[in-house]
Amino acid sequence: MRVELANHPLIAHKLTYLRDKRTDSPTFRRLAEELVTLLAYEATREVRVEPFEIETPVAPTTGIKLSSPKPLVVPILRAGLGMLEGMVRLLPSAEVGFLGMQRNEETLEAITYANRLPDDLSGRQCYVLDPMLATGGTLAMAIRYLAERGADDITAVTLLSAPEGIKAVEEQLADLTIPITLVTGAIDERLNENGYIVPGLGDAGDRLYGVV
Repeated sequence: MRVELANHPLIAHKLTYLRDKRTDSPTFRRLAEELVTLLAYEATREVRVEPFEIETPVAPTTGIKLSSPKPLVVPILRAGLGMLEGMVRLLPSAEVGFLGMQRNEETLEAITYANRLPDDLSGRQCYVLDPMLATGGTLAMAIRYLAERGADDITAVTLLSAPEGIKAVEEQLADLTIPITLVTGAIDERLNENGYIVPGLGDAGDRLYGVV
């Protein structure tokens, strides 16, 4: 798995305010959308394109357009929904699928409770959205789920990641041969005993939707 830390002053600036416990939910949602658009710019550097013939007001020329099949954006419910608008703002023609996954707070293992994806993802580039890469179980399960349906290039986009989570995803997906990339806004210090990222920003889902 290739790991790309999106090191940019605007990303660090927005992350600072996302981390601040005084930031209210409306501001948190707006900042998350803006941050995801910046991360999406980095995540889509290798999006597949094909030549496209056009005519400008002056002369014919060859440009590019997104290849078919179009990329598939997959937010992991529920917190990943808070990242969707920022991603499709940059990729408005992408298709969107949904995976409902959650972590058992006692075992820290991920379980799937909803799926709204095409049955066949053969030849598809997929972008998985999940704000926090903590223990890694949810993201690893989501990536494997997409790969088993035929996706042949998967990029995960996270606001924050923990070193333990990155290591766990790499270990759990070591047998996959397709390109897998992680684009993240920051790699924090560690996980605490409850599986939360430190310093982190708390529970992203709760802060997005006003449950604190």
